[in-house]
Amino acid sequence: MSTVGTSPALLDEARSLLARAAEAYRGMPDQHARLIAAGDRLDEPLRVAIAGKVKAGKSTLLNALVGEELAPTDAGECTRIVTWYRDGITYRVTLLSRQGEARQVPFTREAGAIDVDITPFDADDVAELDIEWPSASLREMTLIDTPGIASPSADVSARTHSFLAPGEDHVTPADAVVYLMRHLHASDVGFLEAFHDEELSQATPVNAIAVLSRADEVGAGRIDSLASAQRIAARYRRDAKLRRLVQTVVPVAGLLAQSGTTLREAEYKALDAIAGASREDADALCLSADRFASAPTTIPLTPADRDHLLERLGLFGVRLAVALIRQRAAPNATALAGELVRRSGVKELRDVLLTQFAQRRDVLKARSALRALESVLHEQPVAGSDVLANELERLTSSAHELAELRLLNALRAGGMKLKEQESADMERLLGAEGDAPHTRLGLGPETDESAVRQALQDNIGRWQRRAESPMSSRDVTDAARVLVRTCEGMLASRVVAA
Repeated sequence: MSTVGTSPALLDEARSLLARAAEAYRGMPDQHARLIAAGDRLDEPLRVAIAGKVKAGKSTLLNALVGEELAPTDAGECTRIVTWYRDGITYRVTLLSRQGEARQVPFTREAGAIDVDITPFDADDVAELDIEWPSASLREMTLIDTPGIASPSADVSARTHSFLAPGEDHVTPADAVVYLMRHLHASDVGFLEAFHDEELSQATPVNAIAVLSRADEVGAGRIDSLASAQRIAARYRRDAKLRRLVQTVVPVAGLLAQSGTTLREAEYKALDAIAGASREDADALCLSADRFASAPTTIPLTPADRDHLLERLGLFGVRLAVALIRQRAAPNATALAGELVRRSGVKELRDVLLTQFAQRRDVLKARSALRALESVLHEQPVAGSDVLANELERLTSSAHELAELRLLNALRAGGMKLKEQESADMERLLGAEGDAPHTRLGLGPETDESAVRQALQDNIGRWQRRAESPMSSRDVTDAARVLVRTCEGMLASRVVAA
């Protein structure tokens, strides 16, 4: 946990409050079970849902993040079902039916992806699949693959909406969401607005990230496609409407990352054969996907070999791999795999997930659990629930970590009259670019301790003056006081550590 992250007090108080509430609702099995589950959630890894339109590349991105092919990427029955991937001590798949029945089901793993046998259930009768898989990548985050929105089947789209969108009697099961989009459409904004909620635990720019997916297909798969995708993502990051809904936009070529993490020696040899051919023959073959798949060529690859390469890497991936081999930047399969992953953008996405989600995991989990308590207290009051509600209100209004998140959300919504640089300084100090003290202060990672302390003292003075200025509006004054407390907390923690 970072030096600025959630204090143990917030988690401890949330856990204690949930335990007291569970005792108060002991005579109501459904509500009691919900509160016990909310308490247990505090000790789980962060839950990150992956959402987006059909064919946005959700399962491919999940596989890239895990580092192995687990999620099926074809349009089979299981892609219509919300599927949880979590770290486990064994390999197991559990099916939860819409009637609430949970049963362990058989599965096989061929050609990488897990093939789950849901017999005798129909996909429409399955509420969720829970896949336990020993994985270091899943130890920090539980990943949730959701069905595509804007699907030709309204029922399939409705599954994701009902799973993620908050409601009067529904708390979003995910602590954070990664939303994939190929271009920004009204339906993307509409979904994010439905997922966004001003309540304590729902999506805000703090726990929502947009991914410009299939970035390798920007510009018809030209070799500069990823550079074009970077420029588009940068433009989206400046979009006022999107800034209000997501923390950042990251371009990722998921297929490139998945192929890199699972590249096989035979695939490298096939790519090396193309790279070793005359430039004229290789360029003619790679002119288009259709030509690559079926055009006559002297390069010793069968149509089946070429189809396989297209399926695994896409035309951009083939072009990039051939160029890297020619330039001797990838003399073997291991080197090529590393280059493909590095260029895919998945490392940058992992960095964002670790600095923005994982470092805030405790506060995100705490507010999700407290929202569940709030929902139960609102729906089914019992003797003593008014006392619990007062305690909940006290905790949510006094916890500084939650105050930071509320302020960051307000800044992204654009409601305060601030200069652009001042707003950017506020967001950075609140942890929008990372939770580490030097990052919050805009300093380099090698900055010495005395310089960090001086920067904290300077910031305390700056924001105190802003809070006391007669020219500051009420909301700016309140925001400045939150920032003063943030800096004082960082300074105090460094004094204690010393």
